[in-house]
Amino acid sequence: MATKGDNNVPPLALSVALGMKIQPYSTLLHLMRANGCPWKNGHGDVVQELVDAAKPCGVDVGLYLSPWDRHDHRYGMEKPYNEYYLAQLQELLTRYGSLREIWFDGFKGEHAPNMSYIFTDWFSMVKELQSSINIFSDAGPDVRWVGNEDGFAGESCWSTINRTSLSIGNASIEHYLNRGDPKGTDWLPAESDVSIRKGWFWHSSESPKKLSQLLKIYYNSVGRNSVLLLNVPPNSTGLISEVDVERLREFRTAIDTIFSTNVAEKCSIKVSSQRGGIGGGFGPENVLDSDHLWTYWAPRDGGKDDHWIEFRADEGMRFNVIRIQEAIGLGQRIKRHKICVGGKVVANGTTVGYKRLHRLNNGVVHGQTVRIRIEESRGNLPLISSIGLHFDPYWHPEKGV
Repeated sequence: MATKGDNNVPPLALSVALGMKIQPYSTLLHLMRANGCPWKNGHGDVVQELVDAAKPCGVDVGLYLSPWDRHDHRYGMEKPYNEYYLAQLQELLTRYGSLREIWFDGFKGEHAPNMSYIFTDWFSMVKELQSSINIFSDAGPDVRWVGNEDGFAGESCWSTINRTSLSIGNASIEHYLNRGDPKGTDWLPAESDVSIRKGWFWHSSESPKKLSQLLKIYYNSVGRNSVLLLNVPPNSTGLISEVDVERLREFRTAIDTIFSTNVAEKCSIKVSSQRGGIGGGFGPENVLDSDHLWTYWAPRDGGKDDHWIEFRADEGMRFNVIRIQEAIGLGQRIKRHKICVGGKVVANGTTVGYKRLHRLNNGVVHGQTVRIRIEESRGNLPLISSIGLHFDPYWHPEKGV
């Protein structure tokens, strides 16, 4: 399902606050064998099976190891427990090959002993063992938590932030994490984590979120310059419930349906200016090619702060979603933008980043011209790699869905 769901890094939670372990390590006391687990007579290794299944599909693997192992007798004793946790990490990072991402949080139960997790030591060892891995936490250092578990990034969402202002488990910085910082000196893109169900774990009395809810999450995470991490919990048999699988299929189909056709491809294009003139390599035609990273439209150097790109189709256009993407490999620049159809404002916003999706509040619009105006940007020069005008048949604002 990871490949069909466009999930490039399926994460596996190795232990949770309930104390369950799903890999037979020498450092772990809660082996499936000791717990009487009948699967492979207690000798099964879910981590290895995930890695083996992902590799031929070209899918990377990420892992999460909860820091709150309340069943371990060392919990509450700072030095012994942190050493125990480090030993687990060492096994994870040396037994299963290269991992793409590892997740950390400061989770503790309400009545847990007052003990510090020594994150600096944990992060140092992770980078020593796998230097290219991405570490996720409230404080990065590579990817930051978005500040909530609703799956929503801020309407303004910068990939930059100041790491010196971050700390793990600090509720007072959640708004800062959600929006990032245009003056930030560290590059820590936001990742939005949310569950397909009400909570993180499977319960027979619960159902997956409706397709309309998942699409709303998509627009407010991926569509706001954030990575989306969608949790799909296994049921009591250890499998993903068929109802969840079906909802994932619907979600994948909906995204393909919405974004497979770009109305803008049939349009002529005009721009306020372009670097190097016609044939200079930075023309507006770049926003319609298949490279959404390294080809882009760049206005002329030294121009005014008001830059625009206009699409025109004499036969008219019909759409309700507008997609804008910056050349994010060269940084995030756009601070404020506005979109007009036939001279009438239909959407405006602040940041763009890797991707900004405007699902129009008034529904479908018809028109011959669409002008996207960049009203303010860092360095006075926006670099736009891709633009799309799409139709979302699932979006019915008049019905509230």
